[in-house]
Amino acid sequence: MAEATPKIKIMKGAAPDLSAATYQIFDESHTIGNALRWMIMKNPKVEFCGYSVPHPSENLIQLRIQMYDGLSSLNVLLEALDNLDAVCESVQEKYTHSLQEGRYERWEERS
Repeated sequence: MAEATPKIKIMKGAAPDLSAATYQIFDESHTIGNALRWMIMKNPKVEFCGYSVPHPSENLIQLRIQMYDGLSSLNVLLEALDNLDAVCESVQEKYTHSLQEGRYERWEERS
């Protein structure tokens, strides 16, 4: 049986206190990369956050987080994932509610 690939891996070169680290996130693309970068940069304790897709044939992103005052970038990443999940749940709830009430634009194609 093949060994499972972890979803997130801390790359070599991270600060011992994780105040600056690059994370590889597997099986993800620009969609989550840009949303995570945005959510992380909303935190005023974050000095820098950026992501890249190393190569189009590799299904992963690399997310770099640098913190002020020696704080842990891992905590900020986990918090951002939770916040992003909450945003997605809220959008899903509002979308479902809107569909149930019939509040959406209808378009009929005419031949």
